[in-house]
Amino acid sequence: MDTAPFGLIPEIEVRSINQAYETEVREMKNVIFNNTVLRDGHQSLAATRMKTDQMVAAAPELDQMGFGALETWGGATIDSCLRFLDENPFDRLRTLKKLAPKTPHMMLLRGQNIVQYTSFPDDVVEAFVASAAAAGVDIFRIFDALNDLRNVRTAVRAVKKAGKHAQGAISYTTSPVHTPEAFLEMAKEFERLGCDSICIKDMAGLICPPVAASLVKKIKENVKIPVVLHSHNTAGLAGTSYFAAVERSEEHTSELQSRQV
Repeated sequence: MDTAPFGLIPEIEVRSINQAYETEVREMKNVIFNNTVLRDGHQSLAATRMKTDQMVAAAPELDQMGFGALETWGGATIDSCLRFLDENPFDRLRTLKKLAPKTPHMMLLRGQNIVQYTSFPDDVVEAFVASAAAAGVDIFRIFDALNDLRNVRTAVRAVKKAGKHAQGAISYTTSPVHTPEAFLEMAKEFERLGCDSICIKDMAGLICPPVAASLVKKIKENVKIPVVLHSHNTAGLAGTSYFAAVERSEEHTSELQSRQV
């Protein structure tokens, strides 16, 4: 772990599969990896306690590695910067953007909750999105913890107004009401709202390979925008779930992220 950043785990997993499968996948797909070490990685593993000074050496290196995006902001980073690290979170974003200008920067946005735990008025959401876009965010991954899309509409509109990439995120979990059909309807609604892509956000690491393959395939058959699969390796399923999703995907590009927790 001290030599292999955990943001690269999906690449390690894919390349460990036998050569025949590697060749088949290379011929069929162009897999895009996003790196989340500077946000979700240390949020999951270290309570979001990485300081900006600890990131500056790595940021230029990550910028040269060909990732589809660097997740550098959002989630609990703002809370942690202000409450525990004595940092200005906007200064962090500007610094990382300057150090890694080539790769798009991504943030996790909690819809109407922005980056907190209560709902805010529309004008506050709009102002926050405009400020984040001006400071360097290129891709806004927008979700509601209860999958209530009424709570993402304002954020999506604000991101589009700012000329940035709006990614609608499905909060994946398992229950009698969290069905593939329900997730598909969410994906369709995200597309109708004007999202540029869809993320299946498996924040608990629950998605298993057959479900990942089936759900990605079903969504891609019904929407035209790209689909991203994000998972955590809590149960050791992320690598094989990614491979299953790529193997079953009918489009040429899939975007994968992983977190080892």
